[in-house]
Amino acid sequence: MNETQNQRSKDSLDYRIRIASLNRHQSIHSQVMHINNGDEKSSINYAMSFTKGLEHNPETGLVQNAETCEALIDAINGGEISPFHAIDVPTAEGKRRLWEAPTAGFVFDVQGPDAQEVTMAPPPGLGSSELTFEMAEVYELAVLRDTALNKFSELSDEIAGPCERLNKLSYAMRGFCGRPRLTAKNACGDKVLTPGTVFRGSSPGVGIGPYLSCFMLMGGGNTKSSVESGLINYGAQTINQKVPKASDKNFMLEFDEWVAVQNGYSRNNTPKTGTGNYEENSGELKLTFIKTPRDLATYVHFDALYQAYLNACLILLSQKESQDFAPFDSNFVNLSGEFPNSRAGGFALFGGPHILSLVTEVATRALKAVRYQKFQVHRRLRPEVLAARIAKSKNEAFKAAVGGAASTNFENMKADLSDTLAKINELFHTEDLLPMAFAEGSPMHPSYGAGHATVAGACVTVLKAFFDTNAQLARKGESVCFVKPEIAERDNWQPVKIVATDNDDTLTIEDSDEVITLEAELNKLAANISIGRNMGGVHFFSDYYDSLRMGEEIALGILKDQAESYPYDAFTLSVKTFDGDEKLITRS
Repeated sequence: MNETQNQRSKDSLDYRIRIASLNRHQSIHSQVMHINNGDEKSSINYAMSFTKGLEHNPETGLVQNAETCEALIDAINGGEISPFHAIDVPTAEGKRRLWEAPTAGFVFDVQGPDAQEVTMAPPPGLGSSELTFEMAEVYELAVLRDTALNKFSELSDEIAGPCERLNKLSYAMRGFCGRPRLTAKNACGDKVLTPGTVFRGSSPGVGIGPYLSCFMLMGGGNTKSSVESGLINYGAQTINQKVPKASDKNFMLEFDEWVAVQNGYSRNNTPKTGTGNYEENSGELKLTFIKTPRDLATYVHFDALYQAYLNACLILLSQKESQDFAPFDSNFVNLSGEFPNSRAGGFALFGGPHILSLVTEVATRALKAVRYQKFQVHRRLRPEVLAARIAKSKNEAFKAAVGGAASTNFENMKADLSDTLAKINELFHTEDLLPMAFAEGSPMHPSYGAGHATVAGACVTVLKAFFDTNAQLARKGESVCFVKPEIAERDNWQPVKIVATDNDDTLTIEDSDEVITLEAELNKLAANISIGRNMGGVHFFSDYYDSLRMGEEIALGILKDQAESYPYDAFTLSVKTFDGDEKLITRS
């Protein structure tokens, strides 16, 4: 090794030690504590815990043998995979489902915060008005599963009924404290959900324009025809924004089927012809642009977790015919080549390959961190299970098994949700069970946090860091893209919105009365993907709300570590958070 190589090796070691020291200092300073809501400890027979994959009692729906749940918890806390193989589980013909990566939160990383150095607040617990409200939201999303997303607006009668029922609940009447929803003000000045605010999320811009982010629909390029096509160029290949059209079938409406699913029996719902679960056209799966909650649930059922954000990145990069289109963050124009006298531009740094790889890489860190929260901290039950507890709340065997306090809380939930449950039972011919969009119900891991939402928070944060989020979606002549606001104003660009109609051959570009910014559409994209899981019946609102912010924290940590790795030109980015603050990332 020559002197130059030796110095480089030493500098590299010094950098890694410095980053580790900075992260260690941050960890000590923040004093992260992992605290659950106490439901597992206070509930008898693990009535409020994740038990999917174990054997369940066919009458009560509770875990059949508490010792198997204790064995599962011991395996979860042990950190090794082999003890999981020894847990007693029901036998069945055909394939069983497996617990998914329960030890991922023990794995270390060399960049970004450690998986155990980020955390989430405890989710709403049994007996809280917030939990009752969250369960009502998931039920109401099932009611709306086949309603057009274009009707999620102020003029919609279809959404008025769910809003009215939700606004009557005590959590809403107290102002949505803790985890705020997007709301409007009624005549008395009180916060209320309206058809234009309900189920939209909680970040800046999510209430502007259509419910669905343009990134779930539009094609790449910056022309009217390319945007309307819904086709995205991915190198020499093409991505189609359409999804298989699921039939209006709902699952787990009978208790025996619910028990079979909880026992871990496989229910393959992969899109294919001949099952009756998906619409067909001449023997082929029918494809559709996303138009309903069921369509969105189908997308998040089968997506690669970073897929929507990779697509968004490809779309934005494809618009960059001019430095005024889909502009990068102004803090690094000297490195990206986006100023008039540039003689060097971005590629491996501050160009396409950099952002494309980073927007997917942060997903791995997010998944490890959220797996630790899911398995080792919270072990929260899924909505499908809480619905079954409500359904069995007056069953004598169930009441005896869960004890008086829990039994009373479940009965109170049933009473508070009586209007919503009446609608569920009328529409789906069930008895308080949650109609599921997926035959297998929820995944084989606990509800809180949500993998999709944590990945959404991380990936969207990276996109917001690299691109100028003040850019506006607009058109001028045949050009349609995100354009710098000063250019849009100077050259009279018309704000637009992207809409899916009954015509699946093309999208529609409509003039918008409101300016739709890149920040709004990226925040909306994160909400769509996260709440799309709620539309399928597998997550609660708090799973989205808290996980999104944990994912953001992970991405900010990774970006900070990258900033420290630049010995010459400074790595500087600005990021608008999901709560509206602005963070500046640069080397110390």
